[in-house]
Amino acid sequence: MEVLALLIPVSLLLGGVGLAAFFWTMRNRQYDDPDGDAQRILRTDFDDQPKQ
Repeated sequence: MEVLALLIPVSLLLGGVGLAAFFWTMRNRQYDDPDGDAQRILRTDFDDQPKQ
């Protein structure tokens, strides 16, 4: 049971670090790419036929 006294705070700390990193990426607009989406839909250099 003593190990839980160590593992629970460590897991909460790591979860908080991950959550903070996610919010940092959202604040710095890492997931916004409207120009890329607009250009990607017009591209014709892909093959949408399955390989035989």
